[in-house]
Amino acid sequence: MNELIPNTGNYKKLLTYQKANVIYQITYYFCHKFLIRGDRTVDQMIQAARSGKQNIVEGCSAASTSSKTEIKLINVAKASLKELLEDYEDFLRTRGKPQWEKGSVEYETMRRLGREHNDAPYFMTLIETRPPETVANMAIILINQADYLLFRQLEKISNDFINNGGFSERMAAVRRKKRGY
Repeated sequence: MNELIPNTGNYKKLLTYQKANVIYQITYYFCHKFLIRGDRTVDQMIQAARSGKQNIVEGCSAASTSSKTEIKLINVAKASLKELLEDYEDFLRTRGKPQWEKGSVEYETMRRLGREHNDAPYFMTLIETRPPETVANMAIILINQADYLLFRQLEKISNDFINNGGFSERMAAVRRKKRGY
């Protein structure tokens, strides 16, 4: 392992990335299936979902040389998904459809499925037969789960920086070691 530029791993193995990918695919399907073509909301929702996923990729890619950039981009991913959450909640509100309540059978079942599965094909087969309000509620729960996971990821990145320092500190340490002091 390079002591200056560590291998930060494969972002595709991160639960946050996997969950964001599921959310993106559901959102793409939802927008094209249930919203009116030309509605500005379609582009906004798809871009927010894409931003959630892509900023995780970019943040993880920057991690080896910039904790600051990694933290910033993971937080942008979190913020983008919050924006998307509001769009799904607006969809339900403006159509007079209920949002599943914590403790309801639907809510708890979806929370369990969200914990057990992070693969898009699994969720895509579920949503193909569901009405729009069900898909919106499913997405809301997945977004809340992703938000929690991103919060935990930000905590870990912050703690790693506090405990181990960042790229500049590693550069100085490697240089001191090379010089023999």
